[in-house]
Amino acid sequence: MTTLKVHQAWLVKFYQQRQWYQYSPFIRLNFLTEEVGELSRAIRALEIGRDHPGESTPSQADLNANLEEELADVLDQVLIMSSKFKLDPEQLLQASEQKLKQRFKDETGV
Repeated sequence: MTTLKVHQAWLVKFYQQRQWYQYSPFIRLNFLTEEVGELSRAIRALEIGRDHPGESTPSQADLNANLEEELADVLDQVLIMSSKFKLDPEQLLQASEQKLKQRFKDETGV
């Protein structure tokens, strides 16, 4: 199984080889926004469908595969962004948990 750090290292190397890594975080944020839009479209197709002339109706397997692809694309952009700012992706997970545990510390089960 690939860890976030291993995938991030592979991804950075791949992006560098393709001459994609040099883009600034500001430009990279636009790529992330684009990917979130594609994720939104994938979720819409799964949840309520698309009634668009000229498009065939995809199978459930195709819809699920597209959702997985778009989620992976968003994750990759986040990993590249965190690399640009020299942030450890594992630390991002810990920071998220810590923030939520602190914010909701008075609630049972958290």
